[in-house]
Amino acid sequence: MLDNFKLVCVTARKLCGDDFIKRLEKISKNCDLIILREKDLTEEEYFSLGEKFLNVCSNGRATPVLHCFWKKALELHHDKIHLSLKDFRENPQIREKFSLVGVSIHSPEEAKEAEALGADYVTAGHIFETDCKKGLKGRGLEFLRQVSQGVSIPVYAIGGISTENMEQVREAGANGACIMSGFMKADDFGESFYKRKTQILEKENRA
Repeated sequence: MLDNFKLVCVTARKLCGDDFIKRLEKISKNCDLIILREKDLTEEEYFSLGEKFLNVCSNGRATPVLHCFWKKALELHHDKIHLSLKDFRENPQIREKFSLVGVSIHSPEEAKEAEALGADYVTAGHIFETDCKKGLKGRGLEFLRQVSQGVSIPVYAIGGISTENMEQVREAGANGACIMSGFMKADDFGESFYKRKTQILEKENRA
Protein backbone atom coordinates (compact mmCIF):
# COMPACT_ATOMS: atom_id res chain seq x y z
CA MET A 1 0.00 0.00 0.00
CA LEU A 2 1.37 3.39 -1.03
CA ASP A 3 -0.30 5.20 1.86
CA ASN A 4 1.59 3.52 4.70
CA PHE A 5 4.39 6.09 4.72
CA LYS A 6 3.20 9.65 5.21
CA LEU A 7 4.79 12.72 3.70
CA VAL A 8 4.25 15.63 6.09
CA CYS A 9 4.78 19.31 5.31
CA VAL A 10 5.61 21.44 8.35
CA THR A 11 5.15 25.09 7.45
CA ALA A 12 7.49 28.04 7.99
CA ARG A 13 6.07 30.97 6.05
CA LYS A 14 9.21 33.11 6.53
CA LEU A 15 11.18 30.67 4.37
CA CYS A 16 8.90 31.28 1.40
CA GLY A 17 9.98 33.61 -1.33
CA ASP A 18 6.51 33.68 -2.84
CA ASP A 19 2.88 33.87 -1.71
CA PHE A 20 2.56 31.55 1.30
CA ILE A 21 -1.11 30.64 0.86
CA LYS A 22 -0.75 29.97 -2.87
CA ARG A 23 2.28 27.79 -2.10
CA LEU A 24 0.28 25.78 0.45
CA GLU A 25 -2.42 25.17 -2.15
CA LYS A 26 0.16 23.65 -4.50
CA ILE A 27 1.93 21.74 -1.73
CA SER A 28 -1.37 20.17 -0.65
CA LYS A 29 -1.29 18.09 -3.83
CA ASN A 30 2.12 16.58 -3.02
CA CYS A 31 1.91 15.50 0.62
CA ASP A 32 -0.33 13.63 3.05
CA LEU A 33 -0.48 16.09 5.96
CA ILE A 34 0.28 19.79 6.31
CA ILE A 35 0.97 21.10 9.81
CA LEU A 36 0.46 24.88 10.02
CA ARG A 37 3.24 25.52 12.54
CA GLU A 38 3.75 29.36 12.63
CA LYS A 39 4.35 29.55 16.38
CA ASP A 40 5.42 33.20 16.36
CA LEU A 41 1.91 34.46 15.61
CA THR A 42 -0.57 35.68 18.19
CA GLU A 43 -3.69 33.59 18.65
CA GLU A 44 -5.78 36.05 16.63
CA GLU A 45 -3.21 36.19 13.83
CA TYR A 46 -3.08 32.40 13.77
CA PHE A 47 -6.88 32.21 13.61
CA SER A 48 -6.91 34.48 10.55
CA LEU A 49 -4.16 32.51 8.82
CA GLY A 50 -5.83 29.24 9.81
CA GLU A 51 -9.02 30.20 8.01
CA LYS A 52 -7.12 30.77 4.77
CA PHE A 53 -5.09 27.61 5.28
CA LEU A 54 -8.11 25.37 5.76
CA ASN A 55 -9.79 26.92 2.74
CA VAL A 56 -6.91 26.33 0.32
CA CYS A 57 -6.36 22.79 1.60
CA SER A 58 -9.97 21.82 0.95
CA ASN A 59 -9.25 20.87 -2.67
CA GLY A 60 -5.91 19.13 -2.11
CA ARG A 61 -5.05 15.58 -1.08
CA ALA A 62 -3.32 16.59 2.16
CA THR A 63 -4.99 16.53 5.57
CA PRO A 64 -4.64 19.98 7.20
CA VAL A 65 -3.47 19.97 10.83
CA LEU A 66 -3.48 23.06 13.05
CA HIS A 67 -0.72 23.63 15.58
CA CYS A 68 -0.44 24.68 19.20
CA PHE A 69 -3.47 27.02 19.36
CA TRP A 70 -6.03 24.34 20.10
CA LYS A 71 -8.73 26.72 21.33
CA LYS A 72 -8.55 28.60 18.04
CA ALA A 73 -8.74 25.28 16.20
CA LEU A 74 -12.03 24.60 17.96
CA GLU A 75 -13.29 28.05 16.99
CA LEU A 76 -12.41 27.17 13.40
CA HIS A 77 -14.39 23.88 13.82
CA HIS A 78 -11.29 21.89 12.92
CA ASP A 79 -10.58 18.71 14.87
CA LYS A 80 -6.97 17.92 13.94
CA ILE A 81 -4.21 19.43 16.08
CA HIS A 82 -0.47 19.09 16.70
CA LEU A 83 0.91 19.92 20.15
CA SER A 84 4.00 19.96 22.30
CA LEU A 85 4.10 17.16 24.87
CA LYS A 86 3.94 19.80 27.61
CA ASP A 87 0.69 21.28 26.26
CA PHE A 88 -0.89 17.85 25.82
CA ARG A 89 0.16 16.80 29.30
CA GLU A 90 -1.28 19.95 30.84
CA ASN A 91 -4.53 19.83 28.83
CA PRO A 92 -5.63 16.18 28.68
CA GLN A 93 -9.18 17.22 27.75
CA ILE A 94 -7.87 17.95 24.26
CA ARG A 95 -8.01 14.24 23.49
CA GLU A 96 -11.80 14.29 23.76
CA LYS A 97 -12.19 17.31 21.50
CA PHE A 98 -10.04 16.28 18.52
CA SER A 99 -10.15 13.34 16.13
CA LEU A 100 -6.41 13.58 15.42
CA VAL A 101 -3.75 14.62 17.94
CA GLY A 102 -0.07 14.70 17.05
CA VAL A 103 2.71 15.39 19.54
CA SER A 104 6.34 16.52 19.15
CA ILE A 105 8.78 14.36 21.13
CA HIS A 106 12.55 14.27 21.62
CA SER A 107 13.19 10.96 23.39
CA PRO A 108 11.85 7.38 23.42
CA GLU A 109 10.45 8.03 26.89
CA GLU A 110 8.53 11.08 25.68
CA ALA A 111 7.11 9.03 22.82
CA LYS A 112 5.79 6.45 25.27
CA GLU A 113 4.26 9.17 27.43
CA ALA A 114 2.57 10.77 24.41
CA GLU A 115 1.12 7.41 23.40
CA ALA A 116 -0.15 6.80 26.94
CA LEU A 117 -1.86 10.20 26.90
CA GLY A 118 -3.67 9.25 23.71
CA ALA A 119 -1.60 10.74 20.88
CA ASP A 120 -2.40 9.42 17.41
CA TYR A 121 1.14 9.98 16.14
CA VAL A 122 4.42 11.58 17.23
CA THR A 123 7.04 13.57 15.36
CA ALA A 124 10.55 12.55 16.45
CA GLY A 125 13.58 14.71 15.92
CA HIS A 126 15.67 16.22 14.97
CA ILE A 127 17.17 13.27 13.09
CA PHE A 128 19.77 14.95 10.89
CA GLU A 129 21.50 18.30 11.21
CA THR A 130 19.26 21.05 9.88
CA ASP A 131 19.42 24.79 9.27
CA CYS A 132 16.45 25.17 11.61
CA LYS A 133 18.69 24.06 14.50
CA LYS A 134 22.11 25.24 13.36
CA GLY A 135 25.04 23.84 15.33
CA LEU A 136 23.01 21.09 16.96
CA LYS A 137 23.98 17.57 15.96
CA GLY A 138 21.10 15.39 14.83
CA ARG A 139 19.93 12.60 17.13
CA GLY A 140 20.43 10.11 14.32
CA LEU A 141 18.85 7.00 12.91
CA GLU A 142 19.45 4.86 16.00
CA PHE A 143 17.41 7.32 18.03
CA LEU A 144 14.64 7.09 15.44
CA ARG A 145 14.81 3.30 15.56
CA GLN A 146 14.46 3.29 19.34
CA VAL A 147 11.46 5.61 19.24
CA SER A 148 9.78 3.58 16.50
CA GLN A 149 10.29 0.29 18.33
CA GLY A 150 9.03 1.70 21.62
CA VAL A 151 5.52 2.70 20.57
CA SER A 152 2.68 1.28 18.51
CA ILE A 153 1.47 4.62 17.09
CA PRO A 154 2.99 6.12 13.89
CA VAL A 155 6.32 7.91 14.22
CA TYR A 156 7.13 10.68 11.76
CA ALA A 157 10.79 11.66 11.52
CA ILE A 158 11.67 15.36 11.40
CA GLY A 159 14.88 17.31 10.91
CA GLY A 160 17.07 17.43 7.83
CA ILE A 161 14.98 14.97 5.81
CA SER A 162 15.84 14.98 2.10
CA THR A 163 15.07 12.86 -0.95
CA GLU A 164 18.54 11.33 -0.47
CA ASN A 165 18.04 10.15 3.14
CA MET A 166 14.30 9.47 3.13
CA GLU A 167 14.83 5.74 2.50
CA GLN A 168 17.15 5.52 5.53
CA VAL A 169 14.42 7.08 7.64
CA ARG A 170 11.95 4.53 6.36
CA GLU A 171 14.34 1.65 7.05
CA ALA A 172 14.81 2.92 10.63
CA GLY A 173 11.12 2.31 11.25
CA ALA A 174 9.53 5.70 10.65
CA ASN A 175 5.97 5.76 9.37
CA GLY A 176 6.50 9.11 7.72
CA ALA A 177 8.84 12.02 7.08
CA CYS A 178 8.32 15.68 7.97
CA ILE A 179 9.84 18.26 5.65
CA MET A 180 10.00 22.01 6.15
CA SER A 181 12.43 23.85 3.86
CA GLY A 182 12.07 21.24 1.12
CA PHE A 183 8.43 22.26 0.78
CA MET A 184 8.75 25.92 1.70
CA LYS A 185 11.56 26.72 -0.78
CA ALA A 186 11.40 24.16 -3.59
CA ASP A 187 10.36 25.27 -7.06
CA ASP A 188 8.46 22.00 -7.55
CA PHE A 189 6.38 22.48 -4.36
CA GLY A 190 7.45 19.10 -3.00
CA GLU A 191 6.76 16.99 -6.08
CA SER A 192 10.26 15.46 -5.90
CA PHE A 193 9.56 14.28 -2.33
CA TYR A 194 6.27 12.72 -3.39
CA LYS A 195 7.97 10.90 -6.27
CA ARG A 196 10.74 9.65 -3.97
CA LYS A 197 8.21 8.38 -1.45
CA THR A 198 6.42 6.49 -4.24
CA GLN A 199 9.69 4.94 -5.45
CA ILE A 200 10.57 3.75 -1.93
CA LEU A 201 7.20 2.12 -1.34
CA GLU A 202 7.04 0.56 -4.77
CA LYS A 203 10.46 -0.99 -4.08
CA GLU A 204 9.10 -2.39 -0.80
CA ASN A 205 6.08 -3.85 -2.53
CA ARG A 206 8.32 -5.65 -5.07
CA ALA A 207 10.53 -7.12 -2.34
